Amino acid sequence: MFDTIGMQHIGAVVIGASAGGVDALSHLLPALPKAFAPPVLIVVHVRQGQPSLLPALFATRCVLPIEEPFDKDEIAHGTVYFAPAGYHMLVEAEGGEAPSIALSVDPPVRFSRPSVDVLFESAAHAYGERLLGIVLSGANDDGARGARAIRDAGGACWAQDPTTAPSPAMPLAAIAEGAVHEVLTLDAMTMRLSQCIRRQP
Repeated sequence: MFDTIGMQHIGAVVIGASAGGVDALSHLLPALPKAFAPPVLIVVHVRQGQPSLLPALFATRCVLPIEEPFDKDEIAHGTVYFAPAGYHMLVEAEGGEAPSIALSVDPPVRFSRPSVDVLFESAAHAYGERLLGIVLSGANDDGARGARAIRDAGGACWAQDPTTAPSPAMPLAAIAEGAVHEVLTLDAMTMRLSQCIRRQP
């Protein structure tokens, strides 16, 4: 379990959500302060063939920059990235270079593209023990194997308390996978995430 010191050493946060997840994100993201340090990479299942409206929606609600990235964009601190509709979003970190985003049109995983598992697994490889994964409300089991990859790499994973999730299947699957360190309410997540701030010089 991360304590306050551990929270300050998180290198990145990855979040997976599906049905009911936009409401959960509406609770979490606007509460992140301007000094929030890690990048936040998010996969939300959206209907295929339609553009995602999430970046525009959250850009008006959040103090952090909200981006829908392009392939090979370097990942910036304190920035929120939403996976574009129809693309897997991965983290690449090769040869000691700064982590960047890769977009893929590989086949859907667990019927989803973008896939939570694909993001989580690639981020676990890039960030290891400095990664925090969060599994929010959703109606399938996407994210469970990715959460296990985060845990196996030494990172930590939280799940939304299923009793508070409109669609509890996604957090329940991650919990059943044995991948979750803590089951938290959205209020508790918000409080803990607020500790991830840039240190003053």
